[in-house]
Amino acid sequence: MTTSSPITIPDIARRAGVGTATVDRVLNGRPGVNAETTKKVMQAVADLGTPTVVRGRPRKHQNLRFAYVLPDGHAKFVDMVERRIAQQAGEFRHQNITEVTYCFNADDPESFAQELMQVEDCEGIAILAPDLPAVKQAINEKVRAGVHVVTLLSDVAGSMREVYVGPDNRAAGRTAGLLLARMAGEPNRNTLLLLSHATRLSSEIDRRIGFSQIIEEDFSRLRIVRTPDLPLDDDGTYQVLVQFLKSEIDLASLAGIYGSGGAGTAGVIRALKELGVERKQGVIVHDLTDIHQTLLSRGDLAYVLDQDNQYCISTAARVLRGLCENVRGALQVVKPRIEILTAENYH
Repeated sequence: MTTSSPITIPDIARRAGVGTATVDRVLNGRPGVNAETTKKVMQAVADLGTPTVVRGRPRKHQNLRFAYVLPDGHAKFVDMVERRIAQQAGEFRHQNITEVTYCFNADDPESFAQELMQVEDCEGIAILAPDLPAVKQAINEKVRAGVHVVTLLSDVAGSMREVYVGPDNRAAGRTAGLLLARMAGEPNRNTLLLLSHATRLSSEIDRRIGFSQIIEEDFSRLRIVRTPDLPLDDDGTYQVLVQFLKSEIDLASLAGIYGSGGAGTAGVIRALKELGVERKQGVIVHDLTDIHQTLLSRGDLAYVLDQDNQYCISTAARVLRGLCENVRGALQVVKPRIEILTAENYH
């Protein structure tokens, strides 16, 4: 007498024409799957039988496929994140995780959302994306289709993503404001320049909010002047900033410069040097990219604020795996600390 093999979740997924994460959601009664898809899954269960994996029991040796989705051409920071993801490849293999990285055009939110919708054959997605309605809708559609989604380093609040993995960006902005304000000792220097880039990443928006809050609350003698939206490249930033500084800013009153996004920093330093701005006007930026390391070591930057990006990337995969395996407490994520780096301690 031949004993048939036990039914598995992948068997149910193939029969229903959906992903394994969708089957997991339906069987465990979690929200986010529409009625039609739920009906297909339950019909497959009726046809094949109940899978051997039951609620709350992790599938420890299941191979899982996760996608990391990043904005294309969005400053050197994203290039660094992509390299960090690639460096995790060995650890991912050890955990039976197949990782695929996608870079989509963030300058066109509709295109970004459409490409996100076309990411298939994965149980989970970790996404770094602009906080825009089209992107939120695409995230929601993925979740409704049974794909687990977490946001990485920059949140998309109001979407159906399951958790945000990254630093407290508002606190990071407040930290930058505190540092710059304490450096602005001369009474005649009362202007803080807030560099603004054409981006809709909530991380950068939250940093600007935090920066403005602490200056208004605790350092009322200082005023913030925000630049027009700067290009993300160094040459473009240089050209726009030089003209703005010449026409709009009394350089004798300039006390400090804050770059909430960290893009175009080499162009910023070039513009300041051309106009003879002294180094004692501190410049603070985010993210320890290669160019920021160079500028920090030369003394062109006072501080670089950073976070443990490797931790965020690996934590995103851990959370996605926990969600796929229905692990209790999978959504409990510790935010990484904001690191204050100088020329003496960044190594």
